[in-house]
Amino acid sequence: MTAVLQGSLFGDVEAVGLGSLRPIRRTALRHGAWIDLLPGWVAGADALFERLAGRVRWQAERRQMYDREVTVPRLLSFVEEGQPLPDPVLDQARAALSRHYAAELGEPFRTAGLCYYRDGRDSVAWHGDTIGRGATEDTMVAIVSVGATRALLLRPRGGGPSLRYRLGHGDLLVMGGSCQRTWEHAIPKTARPAGPRISIQFRPRGVR
Repeated sequence: MTAVLQGSLFGDVEAVGLGSLRPIRRTALRHGAWIDLLPGWVAGADALFERLAGRVRWQAERRQMYDREVTVPRLLSFVEEGQPLPDPVLDQARAALSRHYAAELGEPFRTAGLCYYRDGRDSVAWHGDTIGRGATEDTMVAIVSVGATRALLLRPRGGGPSLRYRLGHGDLLVMGGSCQRTWEHAIPKTARPAGPRISIQFRPRGVR
């Protein structure tokens, strides 16, 4: 699959690499949840976007929604534990995150889910990653965003004011503590022009 990312059309393509995780900033949320945010962690993120867009075997999935089957409004790929990641930079990112959060998480990140949002019509509804241990245990999900900027929203489970984070071009957001079971997150559709974006979600074993 090919995609045209506007940000990559200007200037030289920067070498892809990772910055330090030390400047990451934590925000405490209600109910024992927290968010860590580090803008621009991945240098050369537009080049990484182009590589992933072309290398990953993207799948268009259909899911049952009430009484009918609908097309999932984004393309998906999932890398199981032990399977190779589609780019060496993702191996480096997973290893760096596992080292940084070793004391808190107590285990490494093992799997990677990739989502391809082709334009503003692609989205993901409100949800928490509660398939598996995330439904009952504190855990972490680390999201790396490459490509165009899109809004990620967070709100307390059961309703309440939402928080908005604009993620893209190498930004890192980590959801930790009770976040998956006490908060929900979403990527809403937008009528504004929106370029393509890929998110990579690193998770520990048994969290989906």
